[in-house]
Amino acid sequence: QVQLVESGGGLVQPGGSLRLSCAASGNIISTVAMGWYRQAPGKERELVATITRSVRTSYADSVKGRFTISRDNAENTVYLQMNSLKPEDTAVYYCNAEIYYNYYNSGTFWGKGTLVTVSS
Repeated sequence: QVQLVESGGGLVQPGGSLRLSCAASGNIISTVAMGWYRQAPGKERELVATITRSVRTSYADSVKGRFTISRDNAENTVYLQMNSLKPEDTAVYYCNAEIYYNYYNSGTFWGKGTLVTVSS
C-alpha cells in the first residue's frame, strides 16, 4: 500500500550537519501530517519534529534552533535538516506520516529508520 523510505543517515562529528529525507510512495491520495521520531539505544522512541500540510511545524525542546523540518507536498517527501549535532542526537531516526490511501480512509505509516551517529 504505502511505504516510507528514509535516507541520509550516517556518521558525523559533533557540531556537524546532516539532512535526512523520507519519501512516501504507493497508494497516496494526500499526506496530512508528517514527522520525525528517534530512538536512542536503551531509550523510548521520542518525537523530534512534525509538520502539517499547511507547513505548521513543532519541535522537541532538545532540537529547537538546531533542526529544521520541511516538506515537499508534490513529492510526498519530508526532510529534517540537522545542524550543530551533539552526541546525544545519536539515534535511529524514523519517518512518520498520516496518509489518505483512498478518499475515505487514512492511516499512520512508519519508515524502517535511518541511523545517525554523532561521534568524534
